[in-house]
Amino acid sequence: MFPSGKWKLTLDPKLSGRIRLSQGGDVDLSCLDIVSISTSKALLWHTVEIRARGRTDNLSGLSGDASEQLAADLHAFINTHLFDLIGTETDHLLDVDARLREITEGNRQYLAQADLGRAIASVPGSAAAALSHPLLDPQLMPAGLKASLPVSFAMLTDPCVRHAYNEAFVAAELRKFQPFFDDLDGRSLSDQQREACIRLEDNNLLVASAGSGKSATMVGKVAYVLEKQLYRPDEILLLAFNKSAADELRTRIARQLQVEESALKCRVETFHALGRGIIEDVEGRPPQLANWVDHPAGEARAIEEIIRSLVETDPEFARLWCDLLVVHAKADIPAEVFDTEADYRRYVSDRLRKGEATIGSLAGVIVKSLQEKKIVNWLWLHSVAFDYERQIAVEDDDGTVRHLHPDFYYTLTDTVHEHFALNADGTSPIADYVQHAESKRQAYHRKEIDFFETTSAQASSETLLSTLEAELARRAVPFERKSYAEITKAVEPVVIKHYHKLISTCIKHIRASHLTLDMLLERAGTLHDKERAKLYARVVWMITRGYSQRLEETNRIDFDSMIADAVRLVETGRYQSPYSLILVDEFQDISEPRANLIKALKQQKAFSKVFAVGDDWQSIYRFAGSDITIFTQFEANFGASWQGRLEQTYRCNQLIAETAARFVQRNPEQIAKSVRSTRPAIPRSIRVIPIDDERGRPDFAQACHCLLERLDHALGSIAAQWRNEPDAKLKILVLWRYNLLDPFGGIPPSFANIEVSGLSFHRAKGLEADYTVLLDVSEGDYGVPSRIEDDELLNLVIPRPETFAYAEERRLFYVALTRASRGVYLITNSRQPSRYIRELCEIAGEEVRYETIEGSALRQCPACLVGQMVGKRNRDGTVFHGCNQFPDCRHSEGVPAQSSAHLHRRA
Repeated sequence: MFPSGKWKLTLDPKLSGRIRLSQGGDVDLSCLDIVSISTSKALLWHTVEIRARGRTDNLSGLSGDASEQLAADLHAFINTHLFDLIGTETDHLLDVDARLREITEGNRQYLAQADLGRAIASVPGSAAAALSHPLLDPQLMPAGLKASLPVSFAMLTDPCVRHAYNEAFVAAELRKFQPFFDDLDGRSLSDQQREACIRLEDNNLLVASAGSGKSATMVGKVAYVLEKQLYRPDEILLLAFNKSAADELRTRIARQLQVEESALKCRVETFHALGRGIIEDVEGRPPQLANWVDHPAGEARAIEEIIRSLVETDPEFARLWCDLLVVHAKADIPAEVFDTEADYRRYVSDRLRKGEATIGSLAGVIVKSLQEKKIVNWLWLHSVAFDYERQIAVEDDDGTVRHLHPDFYYTLTDTVHEHFALNADGTSPIADYVQHAESKRQAYHRKEIDFFETTSAQASSETLLSTLEAELARRAVPFERKSYAEITKAVEPVVIKHYHKLISTCIKHIRASHLTLDMLLERAGTLHDKERAKLYARVVWMITRGYSQRLEETNRIDFDSMIADAVRLVETGRYQSPYSLILVDEFQDISEPRANLIKALKQQKAFSKVFAVGDDWQSIYRFAGSDITIFTQFEANFGASWQGRLEQTYRCNQLIAETAARFVQRNPEQIAKSVRSTRPAIPRSIRVIPIDDERGRPDFAQACHCLLERLDHALGSIAAQWRNEPDAKLKILVLWRYNLLDPFGGIPPSFANIEVSGLSFHRAKGLEADYTVLLDVSEGDYGVPSRIEDDELLNLVIPRPETFAYAEERRLFYVALTRASRGVYLITNSRQPSRYIRELCEIAGEEVRYETIEGSALRQCPACLVGQMVGKRNRDGTVFHGCNQFPDCRHSEGVPAQSSAHLHRRA
């Protein structure tokens, strides 16, 4: 199963400072050539990665403890050899001492381990090479050897000495460069921004906040190191994730350095442009990209074409793909996995009707469980006629006639089919259910009704549908599968798009990690809905083969292949990196292939450094292959590092900034920050507008237009307070989770006092406005949090899946919240308000205002926080106030206890 095959590692002092790796052949690696050792969790095992100059080896198939032990053994073995070299060449230590004194006594620069290493490396001999080695660990150094070193070596052997030096240096540098930072890139940098510009460890992570000036800090960093002449411009590389971000950075740096952009010698690129450039430098020509990669929707269209081709040419794939779309659209996850019964009801339902979960099906009937939905959709797919819960009269032994409603009745053969909620041992989680099921069996037997049953246990054992098919076949019920055209017409477009998006992500991981079908099937057995996961594993594997084949046949590559090819050229030494300082923007969006490119560049060029800037709270591109753990576990991925913060935001007022920060940090895996705003808090600047579900679904488009008209009128009446120029308008961003909610049809309306634009949550990242309007902040598949986006199938390919529920959806909602400076309006379904609204109310209390679309205040339920108190009438005519979320919330006011009890029983 392991793509790296079998391996054997030998650590033997007799090998003269080498380790021997047998992996399809023997190779000896010099301890001096090994630049890093790291561990990572792959799909099914842990891996130890050994990076040496000119090659990278992965030792896979290990348990977590075994990988940690192997890495520790390697570190110890290499350090033992380094200490031997230092101890046997003491005559060179005085030369090293002189170099160390040159750079420390002058107090000229911040000192990272790499800076010391570079100075030492200029001294000839093995001792200097050992002292400058990136894996040298002074804590492992024998006490006798440490005591014999010159005093200046404390900078190397005692982290506290170097730390004290750097702290004093930063304090002095802040004073010295105050005028420089007071007017940089047209602004005065904050204290945290200035410190981030000055500090320069081997690896640096700047954890930013929304609107905290990440780009300004990167511009400041480049300007500072050039002012200090620490690097030449052509030694500096800046990486961004898209062309517009790269263009903006290039423009701002050129402006700050007062040079033309065409004359800028710092390289500012996207990852893809860098990869393309590396390949072109080595091979003498640019790589041939597949014709779909440059189009924004090109990859999605290519995948659609591959699926369409497979459907037409491969009957097995067609069957699997249609089963996935129709029968397995949603994972059947047990109720006990969810925190509350209400959460489970929200997951399984299409919507809530009078507090009860409703689950639709392709046959147009409302069923009671996901398993029943699976059965109904299977019957629809095979064109099997049935009645759902048809009434049947049966006579008990005492002659009493009662009416039963079997789950399914097949009219062609007069067959009754019950799907019982029974476990494998015959028990049920529902009280008295076993007796109820047995009573039904006996009634059908007495009336000699043709009857068969399926159970929840069969769903768990993946035999439910095969049992159903066998029972119907035994009764000669004909099956006629719907055509592909019928299926795609009936299935909701968002379901198909969801699978396309999921497949696109999985293709990236499968190709980058060299996953096999056996690996995917093995992981599928660990998910909740094993049958669905195994089906999907086969489907995505066949699509991935088709995708790779299409690239091979045309002798083309895609963006992911381009980065992978560039990594290989760097790791093998065919490309020689000129970069000593690598700055990375939006690091929260980093993927494993991109991280490997950064590592390869850094470890090929001795003593180079990485400065990464990002906000893990805004990591929202898991579906594009990003892996948030590369950010949150930065030191484990890149080595010893400095980690700074940018906690001052220039965008949101303090109420929105603080509320959003506390909201996103409810996930303990997010890195902690205390966000401060330059804008004072605006009271009640978070507003919730519930709208009624009168015709099956609230009309969010109409509500949005009403709110915009109201805002335009209200802001126009106070224009003197905000309008600086005659034609100035305030910016309004209307945001939605899915494009099907676009209330403007792509053409935003025009108003006298507000400038309106509409975008999805994802596309709004990086933007800002005076006010934002968030549509459908409700529970549901297409609401917030979106249940279909948190699909467990992604865990088939992600080596480190997140365990916090809806982790990425929480971050996405945080992004949407933090676009506004003055105020945010949340429009929600009054019967299905999002759980996130409750959390905002728990955090901000009375600063969250409930109001109608016209702006009138609503009485918020003090118990559940998401409902409104409405007038109701009891049986005896007395009027009271109760929460409109009943029965989920039973809070009421102004009604006697016994009347309340009667009311609840009646409901």
